[in-house]
Amino acid sequence: MIQLLFLVLFVEGAVAFLLLVKIGPLRELVIKSLDQVKMGKRPATVKTIAGTMSVILFFSLMNIVKIQNKGAKLGTMSPMDQVLWRTHLLEASLMGFTLFLGFLIDRMHHYLSRLIGLRRCVGSSKEEVERLQKEKMQLKEKEDKASMEIKLLLEQISTLSESLKKLKLESEKKDKQIETAEAHVVSLQKQCADLLLEYDRLLEDNQNLQAQATGHRI
Repeated sequence: MIQLLFLVLFVEGAVAFLLLVKIGPLRELVIKSLDQVKMGKRPATVKTIAGTMSVILFFSLMNIVKIQNKGAKLGTMSPMDQVLWRTHLLEASLMGFTLFLGFLIDRMHHYLSRLIGLRRCVGSSKEEVERLQKEKMQLKEKEDKASMEIKLLLEQISTLSESLKKLKLESEKKDKQIETAEAHVVSLQKQCADLLLEYDRLLEDNQNLQAQATGHRI
């Protein structure tokens, strides 16, 4: 029993040491092994063993107290009682340390598992932040590019507006010139009509004069 407790205590000490100190991949191997222990029906088996050891520890402490009370009543302990007292004390100490180290290993495994999970979350969050920063930079570049394009378009619109104003002014001038030309054409047409009428009248007067001249000759 004592040799088995020493072996268990040594194994638990080695596991606790490997959990505390990272030596290559040994910590990850120990954590995976403890994960396997906590899967399925194994946790119930471990709890049963721990409960059994607790009961044995309780009875060992009771035996220690009984032997001490017996020695107190007799005034001294017999050599057999001293051997039994030391044996029970050693077993109780070993079982107490074993249970304490088992509880310590369980808590260390729990917090290390949480720490690994948090590191993974932090790593994924860091990658997400970097991705969002890259997207932000890309969006900023696109925004700057769009702002430059908008600026160029506004300049083009301003240039086109000025050109349109110039064309509008030129069109108005042309319209005025056309109106003036049309008025001039109407005036010329009227003058031409008056000249034609005057020509017809003069032609008629000329014919009348020729007729009169012919009559006088006869």
